[in-house]
Amino acid sequence: MSGPAPEKTDHDDWITRFMTHLATDRGASVYTQRNYRQALVEFTSWHRQELHSPPPWESLQRDHFRNYLRFLGRHHLARAAIQLRFSALRSFYRFLIRRGLVELSPIKNLSLPARERRLPKYLTIGQMKDLLDAPAKFAALRREKKAGRPFSKTAALRDGAVLETIYSCGLRISELCGLQAADIDWASGTVRVRGKGKKERLVPIGKPALKAIEIYWHDLKQPPAGESPVFFSETRRRGPLHPIQLSRRLKHYLALAGLDPALTPHKLRHSYATHLLDAGADLRSVQELLGHAHLSTTQAYTHVTTERLKKAYDAAHPRA
Repeated sequence: MSGPAPEKTDHDDWITRFMTHLATDRGASVYTQRNYRQALVEFTSWHRQELHSPPPWESLQRDHFRNYLRFLGRHHLARAAIQLRFSALRSFYRFLIRRGLVELSPIKNLSLPARERRLPKYLTIGQMKDLLDAPAKFAALRREKKAGRPFSKTAALRDGAVLETIYSCGLRISELCGLQAADIDWASGTVRVRGKGKKERLVPIGKPALKAIEIYWHDLKQPPAGESPVFFSETRRRGPLHPIQLSRRLKHYLALAGLDPALTPHKLRHSYATHLLDAGADLRSVQELLGHAHLSTTQAYTHVTTERLKKAYDAAHPRA
């Protein structure tokens, strides 16, 4: 049985169509779209340099990709970066197969270097408390004119609510910035979250986070409703808070709390998962709360808690 007839289009147009597919059909995040586009552009550049032409996607062989893999290895690219590039290429070829341009993927079952397992970094409960207190601390300092930065009471209230919500719900930064007013069920204490691939999940939200949002909304001249963002940007005229803006604000509060300002918003999600597991939450429940497609992704956090327990055992047990 023959597949669909291939569509007539050129090299660059296939990449453009694939990017449209990622955005509209798969609901990929802006970060996935950016990373996949970059991976395809880099492979195209390599092919042009090595073979003096754009890659003919329909006639590439496995050896082409083996040579590309060797090229990446010679340039000492991290294993995770190599995995990301080939993940993009594999996804692209699945798209080409569905469009009828190729019958088989030349990189299916291609062996890649194993990815290094790095334990997720996280904040302790005490450090997390210091961070959550930082926006209020900044507001108090600024009122006394000791903070040395422009002060907005509304922004400080928003930032406090943002940090409480990320930690209370274990959200990805894109999920946090995409929250809408109607997503919060105040009666049940839950939030509807739109995760990767347009998948939705319900997660509990704690009373401190709800209270922080309520105080922030009360300070706004027009509290949000319906599809309005939960958290507004100061610079986009009631538009949603942007991930880059959130990251910058977090660096400021980490420094104010005496913590490493290089920590990313995702580390708050790591802290959420680690603290749940430390308190006895089962792995499957944490997987559902985080919105992980695979249990193996969540299992990385069990290594964190195991390492911590081993250190405590070695330090305290008389016959360790």
